[in-house]
Amino acid sequence: MDSTVLSLRIDGELLERLRGHAAKRGMSVQDYVVRTLIREDFDERFKSAVEETEKFYGPGDGSADPPAPDRDRDQVRPSAGIA
Repeated sequence: MDSTVLSLRIDGELLERLRGHAAKRGMSVQDYVVRTLIREDFDERFKSAVEETEKFYGPGDGSADPPAPDRDRDQVRPSAGIA
C-alpha cells in the first residue's frame, strides 16, 4: 500500500486531548488519528450501502410481522424421547 504525507495544523488543546485518547489505547497520536479517520470512512461507506439497500428492498424498519409457525407440523421438543 502506498502512503502519502498529510500535514495538519491543530490547536494545542486539541493535540493534548488527542494525546490523552491515544495514550488510553496505547497508541501514538498519528495511529489514533489514522484509525479514527479509517473508522469514519467505514461508517460513511456503510451508511451509503444501507441507503442503497433500502432503495432496492425498501426500509427494514421491522414493521412486518414475522411469519406464524406452521401449527399443523409436528414439533420436536428437547425432552422428546428422554425418560
